Amino acid sequence: MSFSPMRAVPISNPPNPWATTEVEYLEAPPGVKLEVFEDHTRSILAKNDSPDVGFTYSVNPYRGCFHACAYCYARPSHEYLSMGAGTDFDRKIVVKLRAPELLRAAFAKRTWKKEVVVFSGVTDCYQPLEASYRLTRGCLEVCAEVANPVAIITKAPLVERDIDLLQTLTKVASAHVTVSIPIWDVERARAIEPYVATPQRRMRIIEMLARAGIEVGVNVAPIIPGLNDEDIPRILSFARDAGATHAGSVLLRLPGSVKAVFEERVRAALPLSADRVLHRIRETRGGRLYDSRFGARGRGEGTYALAIQTLFRTTARRLGFQHHGNGMLTSDGGGPARDMRQAGEEVGAAKEGAP
Repeated sequence: MSFSPMRAVPISNPPNPWATTEVEYLEAPPGVKLEVFEDHTRSILAKNDSPDVGFTYSVNPYRGCFHACAYCYARPSHEYLSMGAGTDFDRKIVVKLRAPELLRAAFAKRTWKKEVVVFSGVTDCYQPLEASYRLTRGCLEVCAEVANPVAIITKAPLVERDIDLLQTLTKVASAHVTVSIPIWDVERARAIEPYVATPQRRMRIIEMLARAGIEVGVNVAPIIPGLNDEDIPRILSFARDAGATHAGSVLLRLPGSVKAVFEERVRAALPLSADRVLHRIRETRGGRLYDSRFGARGRGEGTYALAIQTLFRTTARRLGFQHHGNGMLTSDGGGPARDMRQAGEEVGAAKEGAP
């Protein structure tokens, strides 16, 4: 399916390591518009066994993401679909039309124990297509029907549409939302997260959810050394004032083809900062752009990485955030949930007088 009203962007994909051929354009690359593909999968619950991700089950109604964040660690997953990790990931979106139906079937099994289900763990479950497909809302309705706890992370104001469902889930089970705000400067955010609501608009999401009685927090993630680490105090402070009850951060991860996408974007959009940013990233990764080791990949190593961790920790404590142990998940695409943890700095907070 093709959506012609969407503005085309020039095709730009790193070489796909799984492809046997590669296309090179002799002239300027053609533009690509939004295309939607149907996924006829027979299951919807993804089970995680990574030691770095402390949740077991997640639901991902969409593959690929229109937000086009340069740092998205999920980009290489598109290469398994014979697509690219660059603009293909941003504009060739796969939708799982039977997601609510499949989730209901999974919950009906006698072996299901009402564990927390994370939305989404990979790409944003409230990206623009959700406004018309309503797959995330359909899944949340199923969770509300059976009183199954949920956790959500998003950058999108569209989550406000489902406040009624989140309030119901809060009463019958539990519902936790984390809003991702890694960069505070509008121009820098637009360069790295080009199709996401402004950081200031995302802060209002926190305020609206908190006013509605929904547990909500902020994810200052990913931290991009040399680019947004100085934003940590301001984002945490504004989030706390808006009603956030937990916060988290994770150092930038650039697995596989994400390295090429990120470097191309930062050099094109922030040419004066690019060399400094790439140098700082390598400084936290032992001279490389990525370290895949469990544990280290979420925190980094070295003096600069430790300085980032210390800044986050001391600021969070000063603002009244208390360490919350296993009480939340933090990652580039994660969210808070009971009995979950992602490697990286994690804190939770309860307002004075709250349990």
